Amino acid sequence: MSSAPSHNPSRPLSPHLGIWRWGPHMLVSILHRVTGGALTIAGLALLTWWLMSIAEGPEDYATFASVATSPIGLFVLIGLTWAFFQHFFSGLRHLVMDIGAGFELATNKRMAIATIIGSLIATAALWAYILGVRA
Repeated sequence: MSSAPSHNPSRPLSPHLGIWRWGPHMLVSILHRVTGGALTIAGLALLTWWLMSIAEGPEDYATFASVATSPIGLFVLIGLTWAFFQHFFSGLRHLVMDIGAGFELATNKRMAIATIIGSLIATAALWAYILGVRA
């Protein structure tokens, strides 16, 4: 039985995080997965609680409303809103790439940055409207 080397020097190593240079497109890819999970778990839990509180009656709905309008509740709602917009804009970016456009490195980076900026602007605009902030 011979001991074979575990690495063949004539073959390249598989790329990993130590080799790749981080860019906005990598961040957006990871955010797309994280926001999808957050919307599925936290968003669905919040939606279920809201619907159950409506079905149970005014007292339970008042409890839900008081928690949702507390500072922590607003933080969660704003976070889920950002997650929605980030996931939405990232999905649009993937749709553009699915039709064969946007694969050039500079274009891909610009689209990735646009998803982050777009999600922040959309979240701020929606919550400014909801909270009645006037310019």
